[in-house]
Amino acid sequence: MPSCRSLLLEELAWPEVESALEDGMRTAIVAVGSIEQHGPHLPLNMDTLDGDELARRIASELGDALAAPTIRPGCSGHHMEFPGTLTVPPETLMDTIRAYCRSLDEHGFEHVVLVPTHGGNFGPVKTVTPDIGREIDATVIALADLDEHMRLLNEGLDEAGIEYDQDVIHAGAAETAIVLAVNEGLVRTNALESGHEGDVSAARLLSEGFESITENGVLGDPREATAEAGERILERVTAAYVDRIEAERNAV
Repeated sequence: MPSCRSLLLEELAWPEVESALEDGMRTAIVAVGSIEQHGPHLPLNMDTLDGDELARRIASELGDALAAPTIRPGCSGHHMEFPGTLTVPPETLMDTIRAYCRSLDEHGFEHVVLVPTHGGNFGPVKTVTPDIGREIDATVIALADLDEHMRLLNEGLDEAGIEYDQDVIHAGAAETAIVLAVNEGLVRTNALESGHEGDVSAARLLSEGFESITENGVLGDPREATAEAGERILERVTAAYVDRIEAERNAV
């Protein structure tokens, strides 16, 4: 397997990227995150932190991949009632993804993997992927199954002994656990408070906004989170995504 000074594309100098490609670095991992509210206890860049970490871990496990800079902001219009949230239209996000893929393809990457980590980005990623695949030589692999993503997060909680399953995940136990695992100091532990519990209509969240469901922007109870659970979640998502990427690359 090729070796690199860093697995993060943005930390490399261009001759190092050129050498990495010549040595067999054939895959680029592109997370698609957001800058949006995650309750009173998590930073606005939670989905981006998650994307950064997943892209790095996936690249490391594959052994022949680099993690590109996470795309942000994303499609977060349903969070705009909360100050600090930044949002772009779906068309803008899709154009940005297309430009990323074209750039990576031009440099010689054979596979580009899109990893959305914010719920509002899964639809645009899934929509634009076939078009990009027809435009460039590289194979575009979109890990854009939102139901699967949330299932993996819940399974990670369960593996850590936390029996707390949510159909719609936002700023609760799972995402708080991820931030505790990645950068514990970013969690405002004095501001941990539960939000809306019970069933959630995703259609209502998107059409009427998060504030129509939860005053503090939280779904569930972040006080259930632990750093151990965050590590289990990251390990589970990484393993599942690596298996999927390897299967799709081998099928080409």
